[in-house]
This record gives sequence, structure tokens and C-alpha cells, in this order.
Amino acid sequence: ERLDSSYGSSSITIESLSENVGGCTISSPGEEPGQSPELSEQEENLLTTITEDGDTILHLAIIHEEELFAQQLIQLFPKNVLDIQNNLYQSPLHLATYLNLTPVVRELMEKGASLELQDRDGNTALHVACQQGQTEMAGEMTRRVSPSQLAPILETQNWKGLACLHLAALNRQHQIISDLARKGANLNIQEGTSGKAPLHFAVELRDITTVKLLLSRGANVDPAMFNGCTPLHLAVGRRDAAIANILCQSGADMMLRNVEDETALDLADGNDDILAVFPFDDIQISDKMYLCTI
Repeated sequence: ERLDSSYGSSSITIESLSENVGGCTISSPGEEPGQSPELSEQEENLLTTITEDGDTILHLAIIHEEELFAQQLIQLFPKNVLDIQNNLYQSPLHLATYLNLTPVVRELMEKGASLELQDRDGNTALHVACQQGQTEMAGEMTRRVSPSQLAPILETQNWKGLACLHLAALNRQHQIISDLARKGANLNIQEGTSGKAPLHFAVELRDITTVKLLLSRGANVDPAMFNGCTPLHLAVGRRDAAIANILCQSGADMMLRNVEDETALDLADGNDDILAVFPFDDIQISDKMYLCTI
């Protein structure tokens, strides 16, 4: 998917972008980090000229993957310019993340670029990193952010109701899940359409690694969707004895009812493999005796 109408365009070259800088002085490598040179009003107006697609020169430098030039512009620009969003509501941080330009993301974060901005799909740049499995990028975004500042970002949902942790779970990004958990992400956060927690998604994907990871980090084993279904309901419904066993061993309650008044035990009726993992002292199934620990 193109990032904007200029992406990949041969009519715009980095040479033409550089010419726009004119007589502005870009900060040298020897300057202290975070210190911006003073720009005249005319220089600032030149550098913040916006195209018909809503892009600044910084957006375009990133789109054309000119990392050094983009880094120089970041040093030159005040913070408010770094957070300008184009017509697709993409900030420079969004674009650098889409294109996996880690040095540019690092420079933007050091300069204080906002993590809170959402694009036209409601995604923050951290959503994008989680969706694309960019572990290093996600680390750069969260490294310098205090827990109190990061908390609302981790709770932010895109227009599909998905938070960063949901996207990491949906895309089997185990390292990112672990990193977000260490950063204080709510492991039981419900997505906005059906109320699924990350554990529900892991069960649906039959992703045993994520199931174990979430539970080991302290996720609730019995979060309920809006329809009352727990992860155990989903595992039983999918005839997934392996995951049902993990959930039961972690204390899942097979007697919780969904809005259809069904328990996981009800759904398991007739499925010997599933019934065998349920924590009864002993249970007879189809004329066979199973001994199960509680």
C-alpha cells in the first residue's frame, strides 16, 4: 500500500528537496542533542511548506528513504513541525516506522516527536511497529517514555478497536508482547468490537507460545468477551485439546457461562480429548476412566 500519492514518484527527487532548504543552516554533528538552531520566519515557512498531499519536506525525505537528510531536518525543525500530519494523518514518525527507518525513528524520539498521533486508520506509530513486527523500532519508541506517558498510548485503540498488544498477539510478535508486558501494558485489555483480550486472539490462532507467554506474565486466564465467552470456550469450540489443557492447568473455570448460557463443559460434550483435560478427580468418558488432577 502506498504511503501517499508521492511515494515512489519519480517526479520528486531528493535533489529538488534539498534545493528547498536554500540558505538555511542545518545543525552540525557537533551540536548538543536536542538543541535546534534558530530559524528566521522566512526559513521556517520555507521548510514547513506543505504539498497538496499534506506532506512537509520531512515527510518527503522519509518517503524517499533519505535517512541522513531526514535526520538533518529533524535536528533543524522545532517539535511542532515534527508532528505535522499529512492528508492520511501520517506523521513523519508513522512514515519512518512503515519504512523501517530505525535511525530516523530514534532521532524523532530523541527530539520529542509525539507517539499519540493516530493515522487515518487510528493507528499510532507504535501500532504500526507492533503490526509489522518491528521489535527494535518498538523499543526505540518506548525506551525514553515514562510509564505514565506510555500508559495511555498502550490503551489507545485504532478504528478497529485494536490496541498495540492486540496487534502484537494477532501477528505472533512474541518479543514485542514480552517487551510491552514489561512496560506495563494491560494484558487483559479488551478490543472494542467483541471484547476479546489478547489471550482470546492467541487461542483463536492456536498460538501456544503466546498463550503461555501471556499467562506467565500474569494475564487473566478467564477474561470474558462481550458475549461471555472465555478463552476456554474458544479452545473447546475449536477442539484444541492442547490449549484447553494449558488453560485448565492455569486455573481456567470450565463452568463459566456465556450469554447463550453455555459453559465450556457443555461445549465439550462428546469430545473425549477435551473432556480428558478437564480437572475432575476422576471422570468416565465413553466407558473409559480418566484420572485427572485438580
